[in-house]
Amino acid sequence: MKEKKNQTETTTENMNSDVYDPSFQGNYIQDDTEAEYVGVYPDNGDEVSEESSPKKKEKRPKKKKGLVNKIILTVVAAFFAISFLLPTILTFTNSFMSEQEINSNYGVIFNNYNEDNEEGANKKYRTETVNLKLIPDKVVGSQYSSVLLKSPDYLMKFWNSVILTLPIMIFQVLLALGAAYSFARFRGRIREILFFVYLMIMLIPYQVSLVPNYMVNSWLGLLDTRWSIILPGIFAPFSVYILTKHMRRIPESIIEAAKLDGANEWRIFWKIAVPLCKGPIASVAILVFIDYWNMVEQPLIMMSNNAYHPLSIFLSQINNGEIGLAFAVATIYMVPPILLFLYGEEYLADGIAYSGGVKG
Repeated sequence: MKEKKNQTETTTENMNSDVYDPSFQGNYIQDDTEAEYVGVYPDNGDEVSEESSPKKKEKRPKKKKGLVNKIILTVVAAFFAISFLLPTILTFTNSFMSEQEINSNYGVIFNNYNEDNEEGANKKYRTETVNLKLIPDKVVGSQYSSVLLKSPDYLMKFWNSVILTLPIMIFQVLLALGAAYSFARFRGRIREILFFVYLMIMLIPYQVSLVPNYMVNSWLGLLDTRWSIILPGIFAPFSVYILTKHMRRIPESIIEAAKLDGANEWRIFWKIAVPLCKGPIASVAILVFIDYWNMVEQPLIMMSNNAYHPLSIFLSQINNGEIGLAFAVATIYMVPPILLFLYGEEYLADGIAYSGGVKG
């Protein structure tokens, strides 16, 4: 009895320890100064001493460094996001301002511009500041009624943009798919030379090729027609380069397996290559649409008839008397690219991050 009592009086560790040992048997003793477990391990009957007892590491205070870093990154990201979205938000909100309010806030810019461009005008610095207002004093819809109902010229320019951009996007992607599959599947020195030429043409700024394009269109009799814009856009090398890089990453084992199953080149192209490149195809389509939706130089040079000009030409030639209409037209002009981007955002991200592997 005395021996058992001596065994149970052995001290282990204080009450702050959270270690639980199922083989330890003892009593929990607490007094005014400390709390401890006392007992023995039943397997070997060894006394548990303070040195030999299992101890848990002391809890350290949680580090706040990770939380601070997250807060800083969130603030920085929010700042840049607001900075990027501010012009779009200002355009949308200011489109509901009255003409008088718009002139009082932004008219100084266009008045100074017109005065400085008059013949014999002395160039000088301007001290007036622009009053950026996010919320209009009075919400009016007269700008939209003028654009959509009273003045069909703006709607005609909008549809001109659609007529010029959609054929370029559709046929450029279709031709690029065939060319990219050929570059990816067939080997040879001629193919490498042609692909290098495509790459060099893609790196040349479009402004450099405007004069050759103008001469070719003049020789073909396509000037002052929409074909002078559509045909050069269809054969642009950008889509071919992007899709070729992705098709080259398709595993060769998939192609060989399809051949063993009796598939010809057309079936391999349509059933294997195209489905595996859905992300890159959507990415290319979105980028091509946005690029040609905002074109300015090509219509100005290739088409002298204003009836064929897209809406982007009007936005680049804003004058003092149509500032309010410009905000409304710009808002309408932003709708198709925004909708296309929101619809294909997932495909765009997938196409950019595409690695060429097969999803399992």
